[in-house]
Amino acid sequence: MTAHGSTPRAAARPARAPSALRGAARLPGRLRDAWDRPLTAYYVILGGSLLITVLGLVMVYSASMIQALRYGLPSTYYFRKQLLAVAIGSVLLYAAARMPVRAHRALAYPLLLGSVFLMCLVQVPGIGESVNGNTNWISVGGPFQLQPSEFGKLALVLWGADLLARKGDKGLLVQWKHLLVPLIPVTVLLLGLIMLGGDMGTTVILTAILFGMLWLAGAPTRLFAGVLGGAAGLAGLAIVTSPNRMDRLHCIAASDPGNGCWQAVHGIYALASGGWFGSGLGASVEKWGELPEPHTDFIFAVTGEELGLAGTLSVLALFAALGYAGIRVAGRTEDPFVRFAAGGVTTWITAQAVINIGAVLGLLPIAGVPLPLFSYGGSALLPTMFAIGLLISFAKNEPAARAALAVRGRRSGRNSPSRAMTRTMRRYVTRRPSGER
Repeated sequence: MTAHGSTPRAAARPARAPSALRGAARLPGRLRDAWDRPLTAYYVILGGSLLITVLGLVMVYSASMIQALRYGLPSTYYFRKQLLAVAIGSVLLYAAARMPVRAHRALAYPLLLGSVFLMCLVQVPGIGESVNGNTNWISVGGPFQLQPSEFGKLALVLWGADLLARKGDKGLLVQWKHLLVPLIPVTVLLLGLIMLGGDMGTTVILTAILFGMLWLAGAPTRLFAGVLGGAAGLAGLAIVTSPNRMDRLHCIAASDPGNGCWQAVHGIYALASGGWFGSGLGASVEKWGELPEPHTDFIFAVTGEELGLAGTLSVLALFAALGYAGIRVAGRTEDPFVRFAAGGVTTWITAQAVINIGAVLGLLPIAGVPLPLFSYGGSALLPTMFAIGLLISFAKNEPAARAALAVRGRRSGRNSPSRAMTRTMRRYVTRRPSGER
């Protein structure tokens, strides 16, 4: 009895393994199906940007409190300013997400002209202000400053997308002169105004936006090679003629904090001391005066020290998801303006994140650009949040996404089955001929 009774149970145990293996084999397909759902990009952009912003607020407070106390300010000084910028940026994000495409296109020229005007004002003595050797700021009263070059990124995206979309509708993008003019001259104007203030990092990001939009427009390889060669030549000239930029170039993969590489090396020290899970939120040692700019350019280093490898990988994963969702929005739309604008915003945020994180890791020269949505700085945060609102608007206005949102709206409480049946019965009754019951 025991032998016969144990045989079925013993034979039944191995049957579970194939079922588990089949479930594991189906997991990639299920994930792919989940990613292909119409509203996935919408939720990834909204949720990813929200998580980056909230985590950035936490890290700005942690990284800036010692800096504020050193200047005789309250420990929450920088955090409160960043929180105010997030509140204003949230309004801009909501407005951009609710605006139709034609309203975004209508903003292109006013935003471009306003950005050029403000960048010209920066160069007027007595109006422009210098920060860390770069003259790219305008005081707007009290402790608040404005960096017009940050709004120049958004202006280039909207204006360039509108320009390329109009030319594409007329079939003119197959000609080089229409592909390059006036896009290249206007971009060169923006780059020249920014370089007058000495901001090499922002010029690199604007150049990346230009290349991204040209690629989406179908520019041939020869054109890319020519434009890239010209940009590389100008960048090399700007580097060799500036001792400060040459010093930053020499600090790539540096291990000695001397020779002008103090910030780069101490950023590596902060990352190395974090370990797997960090020293704990607020427990950074490098932010106590050893690491310059701990709450702006090198906030990623403080994140690595306090949250460890797990924290830094989480930030990288959020940016990767945000970038991939932006690419999906640009690739699935049939509207050329949406494709160019979504591609430009995705290139902007991705390139800026790579430049900032690459500098902290010692893989790229320190360019002085903030980590999007994460670092301290209202001038960088406001246009970036508006750009995220653009992506959200584009993602939810895809045909499949609109259909999914419509179905979800019909299933909401406002459209309950009983009310839907009542409306249906009323329509049915009113459509019957008179006297027929």
